[in-house]
Amino acid sequence: VQLQASGGGLVQAGDSLRLSCAVSQRTFHRHTIGWFRQAPGKEREFVAAIAYSGRGRSYADSVKGRFTISRENAENTVYLQMTSLEPKDAANYYCAAYRQTYYYAVPEVRQSSGYAYWGQGTQVTVSS
Repeated sequence: VQLQASGGGLVQAGDSLRLSCAVSQRTFHRHTIGWFRQAPGKEREFVAAIAYSGRGRSYADSVKGRFTISRENAENTVYLQMTSLEPKDAANYYCAAYRQTYYYAVPEVRQSSGYAYWGQGTQVTVSS
């Protein structure tokens, strides 16, 4: 499974940005997909996850109400719509596919250790 994250960039505080994660795998619809982020000098942290079916979503408390995760299985793509961006949201954002297929459970999908396939990351910079 190969993942390609895109859509990052430099924005101002309060702006919106949409990240995309394209997955080159015909079994994409079997995998829960997650977004994680890592800022310089900090550990990678969970941002959001969406179930393989699209019916389950989980968000980090820090982004709840501001970020929305969605997926288009027909396009093999997962999106992360980010609004009201803050300087603390600046990080390299990664998408990942969960190791076990047809699996979605919280809090397990919030743990990076459960994800076997990772994209290269896309940088988000937020100026104040």
